[in-house]
Amino acid sequence: MLFADIPGLQELKSRIASSYHRGAVAHAQLFSGYPGGGQLAMALAYASMLSCEQPGREDACGSCASCHKNSRFIHPDVHFVFPVSPVREISGKDAVSDSFLREWREFLLQNPFAGPAEWSSAFGGEDKQLNISREESRNIIRSLSLTAFESRYKIMIVWLPEYLHPSAANALLKILEEPAPGTVFLLVTNQQEQLMGTILSRMQILKIRPFKDDEISDYINRVEELPAEKRAQAVQMANGNLFEALRLCRDEEPEQAIDFTTWMRSCYSADYGQLIDFCDRFGRHSKLEQRNLLIFGLTMARESLIAMHKAEGLHRIVARDLQFARNFAATLSHAGIELLYSLLNKALYHLERNANPKILFLDTSLAISEVLGPKKVHK
Repeated sequence: MLFADIPGLQELKSRIASSYHRGAVAHAQLFSGYPGGGQLAMALAYASMLSCEQPGREDACGSCASCHKNSRFIHPDVHFVFPVSPVREISGKDAVSDSFLREWREFLLQNPFAGPAEWSSAFGGEDKQLNISREESRNIIRSLSLTAFESRYKIMIVWLPEYLHPSAANALLKILEEPAPGTVFLLVTNQQEQLMGTILSRMQILKIRPFKDDEISDYINRVEELPAEKRAQAVQMANGNLFEALRLCRDEEPEQAIDFTTWMRSCYSADYGQLIDFCDRFGRHSKLEQRNLLIFGLTMARESLIAMHKAEGLHRIVARDLQFARNFAATLSHAGIELLYSLLNKALYHLERNANPKILFLDTSLAISEVLGPKKVHK
């Protein structure tokens, strides 16, 4: 991964490259951003520059032996820690990052802008809670105790440290306080507010802004052959989330829109038999599909609120969904939309913590049914 592979963010790329050439390489850096942002890609590109044999002014060379290894994420001096969960073949103390390196490298090669749900789906652990276990801290210490093989720095990239088990977090804190010479920690987070204050106080924090619409558009134009109209719609709906824009470009059928429409209509009519059938069916879907439905619902709640206030310039959905948002807004009060948003957000919270999906969707459906309907009044 090179800085040139990442769209936009030129101001941050230049600042990072400048600090490298000045010899101002902090031993602990936090790349903090939003889901679908460039924080992981930036950390990977920085690791390439740190281990490059002949780095240029703004980027790694991309042609030396180290760069070739980093392009496949197999450099011996670049180590990875990331959240995992037990699967059928790997469980207990073996459920650590090193056991999933093959899947991790494939994941990074496919899309370094994806998030934890996509990663969980990629290695087959989507029915379990992700975690960076206490056993992982021992592996970190073991990896960093080795002498650097090829480059000046030993680099440890920790993706999503917000998933650290408390014991692992405390162990990481001790290493950050007394790092071995030539060690560089690159932590990558989507939720900086969930990290321990004692860890944050020891990090140089780099804030990664969301991608701009033109940056996403240019990137999609490079990697996908799409009609300009579809690309523009995906960019508008993604709202700075590059992974979401790519997903929208590759989706042929609007399954989330259809499922959400069916679900809300069943809630509105209080057709409990149909709701039970829907929850049974959707409970058998993958966790990623269930999560995406709830996220789509949160988006529609936002769009309905915009439609209610007739702020047309703020919409970020395609025309097909815009009409549903307008009709949906007509059935709800301002307080009703707030209640709907709260219910969907609560369901997403519990889904991420492995609640039984059938029970979760049925409970949420019954609560939404109480919110919707022409006779409902919310104060």
